[in-house]
Amino acid sequence: MPDKLKPIQLVLCWHMHQPEYRDHASGVFQLPWTYLHAIKDYTDMVAHLESEPDARAVVNFAPILLEQIEDYAIQIETWLERGEAIRDPLLAALGAEDMPQSAEQRLWLAQSCLKANRTHMVEPWPIFKGLVDMVAWMQHQDHTIDYVSDQFLVDLLVWYHLAWMGETLRRSDLRIKHLIEQGTHFSMRDRRVLIEVIGENLTRLLDRYRLLAKQERIELSLTPYGHPIMPLMIDLSSAREAWPEVVLPEEPKGYPDGVRRVSWHLEHGQAVFKRVFGMSAKGCWPSEGSISGPTLDMLGQAGFRWAASGETVLANSLKASGRKLMESRDWLYTPYRYGDSGVRCFFRDDKLSDAIGFTYSTWHGDDAAANFVHELETMAVSQEEGHAAPKIVSVILDGENAWEYYPANGYYFLSRLYSLLAEHPMIQMTTFSEALTLVDSVGEGMQGVALAQEMTTKSSARQTTPAQPPTDRLRRIVSGSWVYGTFSTWIGDHDKNQGWSMLIAAKQAYDNALAEHKLSEDSLHRASEQLAICEGSDWCWWFGDYNPSGSVSDFDRLYRLHLTNLYRFLELDPPDYLSHAFTYGGGDPVTGGTMRRGQDPA
Repeated sequence: MPDKLKPIQLVLCWHMHQPEYRDHASGVFQLPWTYLHAIKDYTDMVAHLESEPDARAVVNFAPILLEQIEDYAIQIETWLERGEAIRDPLLAALGAEDMPQSAEQRLWLAQSCLKANRTHMVEPWPIFKGLVDMVAWMQHQDHTIDYVSDQFLVDLLVWYHLAWMGETLRRSDLRIKHLIEQGTHFSMRDRRVLIEVIGENLTRLLDRYRLLAKQERIELSLTPYGHPIMPLMIDLSSAREAWPEVVLPEEPKGYPDGVRRVSWHLEHGQAVFKRVFGMSAKGCWPSEGSISGPTLDMLGQAGFRWAASGETVLANSLKASGRKLMESRDWLYTPYRYGDSGVRCFFRDDKLSDAIGFTYSTWHGDDAAANFVHELETMAVSQEEGHAAPKIVSVILDGENAWEYYPANGYYFLSRLYSLLAEHPMIQMTTFSEALTLVDSVGEGMQGVALAQEMTTKSSARQTTPAQPPTDRLRRIVSGSWVYGTFSTWIGDHDKNQGWSMLIAAKQAYDNALAEHKLSEDSLHRASEQLAICEGSDWCWWFGDYNPSGSVSDFDRLYRLHLTNLYRFLELDPPDYLSHAFTYGGGDPVTGGTMRRGQDPA
């Protein structure tokens, strides 16, 4: 590598998050995605990092996900030790002595085991594929479920969980290998062994991430507690900054006392993070990369050192500040300051991030990894000569949903990618905090050089100016998210606005209850946490015609359940409209709607 060629600083930031699936009135999980993603994606992702000592990355957790992982680990432990009920219907069925007897319950159980990627999670396993094909046929035939044996349901359940098992577990755990080799006629003992594996990995999972962070091999960061869209809570009209024609909910005053609620999410999220990991997070991936000027100010007041957002947010903000965007895109590869908050903001490279999320899944793993590295090599070679500031490339994406579209849960791609990156002389894997330390040290050195030059060449007519990094200050932030640079994914159409209107009405009821001082301290605590769940971004993500009807139905029902619980915790009768579905979906988006691209395809 030439002496003048500085290595690219690469930050891989994996965002891990699930909304609250628990019914806080009963404690029952309504959907199984937290534990299924935990044994598949969260387990595989930490295993890849463990296996490559020279790899570095940022792993971001939503605190509400951390609490659910802990809950599952405790549930399985108490079931194994004392036989206490598991509060997730699908996981409980896996450990049940007897299969349900009613046709409705048996059909629900069978249909639940269809929710897996057909190409990469079903078809590689011929026995599972046969079982799935039979369920797919009989769900359209009246009464055929009546002729299905208990052993059929048991084998289907076991195979469903084996299909959701992380590839690193399938390769390393002898118990899982044995179950796969056995193939059929699983016993109660076999199912107990499978649940033991699930429980062990859930119990150890967060400790594995904690250890890597302690060894400074990864940086752990957080999202505010319930995953809220902070700019919209602070000022609903901020949606107009990047999307002037947006139609907002009718409530003219926006979200009531949103600043205080944002502060609650930040404080409570940091408290959960510190309890789980034994440290405070220095950085924050704001929910959906959503930022505004006031949001960054609040992050600074909360003590965060860095935040991150989307490429289009930066482009909009630079243009609004009167700056021309150069084709070299060097403007994207440096952290920016805004105001006096003290927070430095990084911005996502959409091309590279979306290549992992959407493009490479259909490539051979080695080819995909080589292409990613080639893109970075091109950036390194194209760096301006004499440019002292390091080029920091931020690749930020969902750490869980992409991998089911890859062969072997992304095993071949990720293994090769980490290996190539860790040993590459032109690419340095790093974290956001380490990148800031490097940027600041370079800046201090340049200030010293500038001062020395000024002293020695002050009288020279041929005074030269040392190379300077691109300005790292933003005069203005155009509020937006990583998705298209706007908030169109969460607000602006009829169903999403209806979701906001229901939330605002519930918040007003919450405020009135607080003002009346009728709630006990325990009731107030439960209501505050329940409100935080309702304030999460996931609900409005799914509302509207874009997403598939099955997912929209699930999240519509769950959102209304959470709002209903909030009213009951406030000792109020829920509004009648919470008993009725209000959004239906019907679209067929790429990846089932779980992921979006950073750039607007239109």
